[in-house]
Amino acid sequence: MNDRLFIFDTTLRDGEQSPGASMTREEKLRIARQLEKLGVDVIEAGFAAASPGDADAIRAIAEAIQDSTVCSLARANERDIHAAGGAIKPARSGRIHTFIATSPIHMEKKLRMQPDQVVEAAVKAVRLAREYTDDVEFSAEDAVRSDMDFLVRIFTEVIKAGATTINVPDTVGYSIPALWGERMKQLIERVPGSDKVIWSTHCHNDLGMAVANSLAAVMNGARQVECTINGLGERAGNASLEEIVMAVRTRRDVFNCDTRIDATQIVPASKLVSTITGYPVQPNKAIVGANAFAHESGIHQDGVLKHRETYEIMRAEDVGWHANRLTLGKLSGRNAFKTKLSELGIVLDSEEALNAAFARFKDLADKKREIFDEDLQALVSDEGYAAGQERYKLVSMKVCSETGEVPHAQLVFTDDGAEKEATGDGSGPVDATFRALESVVNSGADLLLYSVNNITSGTDAQGEVTVRLAQDGRVVNGQGADTDIVVASAKAYLHALNKLHSKRERAHPQV
Repeated sequence: MNDRLFIFDTTLRDGEQSPGASMTREEKLRIARQLEKLGVDVIEAGFAAASPGDADAIRAIAEAIQDSTVCSLARANERDIHAAGGAIKPARSGRIHTFIATSPIHMEKKLRMQPDQVVEAAVKAVRLAREYTDDVEFSAEDAVRSDMDFLVRIFTEVIKAGATTINVPDTVGYSIPALWGERMKQLIERVPGSDKVIWSTHCHNDLGMAVANSLAAVMNGARQVECTINGLGERAGNASLEEIVMAVRTRRDVFNCDTRIDATQIVPASKLVSTITGYPVQPNKAIVGANAFAHESGIHQDGVLKHRETYEIMRAEDVGWHANRLTLGKLSGRNAFKTKLSELGIVLDSEEALNAAFARFKDLADKKREIFDEDLQALVSDEGYAAGQERYKLVSMKVCSETGEVPHAQLVFTDDGAEKEATGDGSGPVDATFRALESVVNSGADLLLYSVNNITSGTDAQGEVTVRLAQDGRVVNGQGADTDIVVASAKAYLHALNKLHSKRERAHPQV
């Protein structure tokens, strides 16, 4: 066990807490299947007590996943534990992850509980969780600001109660590597029975040190790291899975452990999560950024051409960077299309959905000479593949933009099946398009973000647009993809409106 580092991915739970990143059941399933293909040990699929929708998604993932443990988060109370236990019941391997705050500020200001009450609640929660599964994880929320003696006390008691994994989280991203490594070392040395559990760390990135802190914990005995794809997460995010995995693998001279991750699936996982959540990956992001293996300097280029290892400590192909060119075209059939989707971990749940996706594929094949895996990911991420979930759908549009003239947009879209026309002027073609839609829809939503990213290279590449809207406290992301950026923008705006209209309010796990 000392040589094995377990990867606990919380993209579907903590990552989903990023503003606008909440996902549908089908989107969560697609990401879970990719995480399984990646070789993640534990998939934290959600927070069952947050909503019926979250519980249903966890249950669906538990039914579908065979090679990873499926986990649900639960606060240290009976309602949450029962909800988590029911959600993971179908899993081949299921875990309940229960937590309670242990820092003085959290116990006093948030929980309004005395330390003795907190210990009692933690022990009771672990014992109840053991009635559903033998795999129980306990987290001391805000361990970074907790008293060391109190942490030793509560960890000792939950281990006696049956916890099998002990997680020490830097909930607010407050620590620095030297101190975090020392804290992990002291806990393992001082807690009785520490050799009977797996020690875990969960670090946030508020000071930009989530990965460094996590690795410091690993160097001092932690054998599970909780992380997310692309470092997705609330506030500044979580420790980045791809950076953790490749740091440990590349520096085996330092870390006496390795993971079971199939690193060639890292880039596909990154692109899938980015496409579904609408959170683009910055070009200079380690491992998965577009420039991660690019060399601009002449000195660097010369060195790499002569011997790759002069400037590259990893091979791009080892983490999944390669041109996945789809050998399908206008004459390809539905079976070949369906098979390729399956290879990408995309499973459409009805013939109607498959037919709709295939029709859009044919339309795209008419516009592009070459179609890449990323194009397909974007194609099915257009909410239209889930039949029956759209209130608004684009039918046609015409936009006029001419130097010296005010841009004008005319659109036809359906509202619950009824066609409506919309017109509007704006400072640009996109602004005119959004104003035209709002002149009819009157959503009252605020536009928080508008971003455009190319999905693949080339002048005929699809552009992927992300629109983030806020309405009455809810924040949603909408995505749209098309070879025409203005059309993609209209699709993204309507996608966001559909989410505002149809999705349940998702309760924050910490509330």
